[in-house]
Amino acid sequence: MSGEAHQHQQIMRAAGTSLAGQRAGGRRIASIGRRSAAMKRDYLFRKLVRIMLAVGGVVFAAMAAGVILNGIGWTGIILAMLAMVVAIGVFGTFPRMKVPTRESLGTGDTKTLVGRTELWLERQRPALPAPAIPIVDQIGGQLDALGLQLDGLDANTPAAQDVRKLVGETLPNLVSTYTAIPRHLRAEEQAGRSPDQQLTESLGKISTEIDSVTRQLAAGAIDNLAIQTRYLDYKYGDGIEGEAKQG
Repeated sequence: MSGEAHQHQQIMRAAGTSLAGQRAGGRRIASIGRRSAAMKRDYLFRKLVRIMLAVGGVVFAAMAAGVILNGIGWTGIILAMLAMVVAIGVFGTFPRMKVPTRESLGTGDTKTLVGRTELWLERQRPALPAPAIPIVDQIGGQLDALGLQLDGLDANTPAAQDVRKLVGETLPNLVSTYTAIPRHLRAEEQAGRSPDQQLTESLGKISTEIDSVTRQLAAGAIDNLAIQTRYLDYKYGDGIEGEAKQG
């Protein structure tokens, strides 16, 4: 069974290389934010665990059969290897990562809204005009910053509801409206502006609004930090200066 164990190690290394390749490129789209990247890493980790369990199950079954039958011979080894290849192929392909639909973005809790929106935007990114791509990438970074504020925010507050509407409805509705336009019409000017230009300008406005909302949500923490800093300066500032002078 030592040869079989060696084959098992080779197959596991191949599976790891395949998953790494999928993460690095291939048919996958680069992440525009940390939260969508984290969701992808979690998905790949679960996929790798399923592959390892499946391959481990095949190896265990082959070893058990070898003990019971006093060896499984070359035919058994080949069958076990084929079973491992099939297991890697199946569990390496299925289940596919589910990308949120536009309708589902506005549902669920606010904390996961950012990651789901980033995943959805990544899938829409190839269909957008070139000038809009940097803005979408910028929005991805802004959504990460916004997510930090949402983590400590009650989902029932007006601010959280405004964020849900902006990120879960306004942004995806804008992109979906654009992608519904036939490709050959997107560059044609209508009333002085083409759909490409309108989308790019609108995404810029949404980017500005996301930044504004993030700053508003962070204002309370910034004010608290300023108050604590003034308190420390008042309570300990003179003492520290005095010690510095004595030293």
